[in-house]
Amino acid sequence: MTTVEHPLADLFVEMVNTHDPDLVDRFIAEDYLNHNAVVADGREANRRFWAAFFTGLPDVAVTREDLVVSGDRVVGRFTYRGTHTGDLLGIPAGGAAVEMRTIDIWRVRDGLFVEHWDELNLMEVYQQVGVLPRLGGAEA
Repeated sequence: MTTVEHPLADLFVEMVNTHDPDLVDRFIAEDYLNHNAVVADGREANRRFWAAFFTGLPDVAVTREDLVVSGDRVVGRFTYRGTHTGDLLGIPAGGAAVEMRTIDIWRVRDGLFVEHWDELNLMEVYQQVGVLPRLGGAEA
């Protein structure tokens, strides 16, 4: 299988792995539409979200598992791993190891991401940080 590259997806990975939310200036449009219940629209809301995310998981690193580029769409599958040692979306630190998986779809216009959709294993993340109980036979 051929590895697909995309400069905006590469900047996204760099932003997460360097914990530098100001890198959003290089890949997210000011009027960014975010179809996500946790993150509001706009570049500044995205910057604030990532700054808070890095506070909750200060050692987080992301791995790009897959990337598909077609027309004005960039689709990526990512795995994030970190330790919950700070406040994370209002959840006090508990020290748990966290693994979050996402599938992200971005629309590109004029060299920037302008719209975003994602799906993630949020229920499992909430189980990992102790907000929800583990269900039916799931190993701790």
